[in-house]
Amino acid sequence: MSVSDKKDREKLRKSLWATAVLWGAVLAAGCTAGSFAGTGEETAAAGPTGTAGTVGSTETIAAEDGYSGQMNEDSALELALQNAGVPETDAYNIKVESDRENDISIYQVEFETDYGDYDFEIAVIGGAIVGADYGVDEQWLDALGGNPVDMDGARAVVQSKVPGSSAEKIQLWEENRDGRECYEGELYFGSMKYEFEIDSQTGIIFDWNADFRE
Repeated sequence: MSVSDKKDREKLRKSLWATAVLWGAVLAAGCTAGSFAGTGEETAAAGPTGTAGTVGSTETIAAEDGYSGQMNEDSALELALQNAGVPETDAYNIKVESDRENDISIYQVEFETDYGDYDFEIAVIGGAIVGADYGVDEQWLDALGGNPVDMDGARAVVQSKVPGSSAEKIQLWEENRDGRECYEGELYFGSMKYEFEIDSQTGIIFDWNADFRE
C-alpha cells in the first residue's frame, strides 16, 4: 500500500470514527442504566477469556457495565481489562493517556501481560470502544486452558464478545498452524469490523482486532 493510500485510509477511518462515536454519545445521553439491550455478559475469569465487554456498543458498555456518560482513566482501564477478559492482577506496564482526534476526546489504554499485549481506544463520552488490537502468545494457549470448540462454538465465542451479532453474519474458516487447528474469521456489525483468530483446542481468541469498517 502506498503512502498516499495509507493517508486516505486513515482519513476515512477517522471520519467514520467521529460519526459513530458522536452517535453513540447521543444514545448514551438519552438512556439510563438497565434500559439497554444486550445482556448475558460473562464475568472475566483468570486468563484472556475474551468474552467480557462489547467493542463498539456504547449502550451495553455505559449502562450494563455501570459506566455513566463520561469515563475517567480508571473506568477506561477497567473497561479495557473486562473486554479483553484479563484480570487486573495479570496486567503490568499499564498506560492510560488522554488524546483527541477530530474534536473527540479518547483514552488510549495500553497494558501488557505475560501472554500478550493489549491496546484500546475508548471514547471519553459514552465509553464506546472505538478501536482494539491485541494478541495472545500461542505458546500460552494450553497453559491458560479452556474447552475445545467446533465451528458453531467458535461463532458462539464471537457472539458472546459482540452481543447482538448474528451467527449467520460471522464469516469463519478453518486454518492449520504447525499442526494446531484454529478458526479465522471476520464480522461486520454496526459501524465496526472485527477480525479474529480462535484456538479450536481451548476456545481462546488469540488475535482480535476491532476497527471502523472502510
